[in-house]
Amino acid sequence: MKNTSIVQRKLLLCLAIGLAGVAPQANAAGWDWTVAPYIWLPSISSDLERTVPPEGGISADTSFDDILDKGDGAFLIRAEGQGDDFGVLADFIYLGLADDHEFERFDTETDLDARLFDLAGVWSPGDERYQGFEVIAGLRYIDVNVSAQFDPINPAFATTSFNGGDTLYDFMLGVRFTTELSDKWSLSLRGDGSTGDSEGTWNFDGTVYYKTNSGAWFAGYRYLSVEYGNNDRNVRLNLSGPTFGYAFKF
Repeated sequence: MKNTSIVQRKLLLCLAIGLAGVAPQANAAGWDWTVAPYIWLPSISSDLERTVPPEGGISADTSFDDILDKGDGAFLIRAEGQGDDFGVLADFIYLGLADDHEFERFDTETDLDARLFDLAGVWSPGDERYQGFEVIAGLRYIDVNVSAQFDPINPAFATTSFNGGDTLYDFMLGVRFTTELSDKWSLSLRGDGSTGDSEGTWNFDGTVYYKTNSGAWFAGYRYLSVEYGNNDRNVRLNLSGPTFGYAFKF
C-alpha cells in the first residue's frame, strides 16, 4: 500500500509539472484566461467514526454525527485558461470549521482546517471556447487537520481529545457542459469525482453567468463531499450551498 501511494504521488507530481508547463505556451497561442474569486455559503454536515473509541466513559459511542456544521473562515478562487481544443483550470478552497455540540453522555469541541486544490487539463472538442461538453482530468490535493475534544458529562471520567492531519493526493475526472441562454446569459453544469489516497470525493455545481465587458457575474449552487480516514478514524464532510462571484477575463 505504501509503495502504491508513492507511485501515485510521483505520477500526480509529473502531471502537475506538465500542466504548469502549458501556461507559457498558452500565452503565445492566444488563449482566453479567467480568474474568479468567489463566495460559498454552504450548509455543512460531518460524521466522525473512530475504530478505536475515545476513553473516558464514552467508549460505546464510536460514531459522532454533525460534530461540525459552522464555518469559521473561507477563501476560494478559481482560474482557467482555454485554447481552441484544450485548456487548464485550477481551483483552490480553504475552509476553517469550528463547532461544539452536546450529546447524551458527553460534549464535543471540534476544529477542522481543510485545503483543497484542483489542477486539471480540459479537453474541449466543440467549435467555440467555453461551450458544449468538456472533459476535465487532473489531480485533487487535499490537506486536512482535525482536532476533537470529548468532555464527558460524568465528572468521574477525564476529558479526552485527539489531533490528526492528513495530506491526500487523488486522481480527478469529470465533465462540464456550458450553453448560451441569450446574448448575456449562459449556464454551466459540472460534475467530477476523485479517488486515490482519499476514500473518494464528489463535486457537483450549476452556475449561471451574466456577461459584462470585462468578465461575468455568476451565481450558482455547489455540492462537495469528501471522505478520508486511516486505521483509527474515518471522516466524512459534506458541504452544499449557493455560490456568488465575478470572473475577470484577460
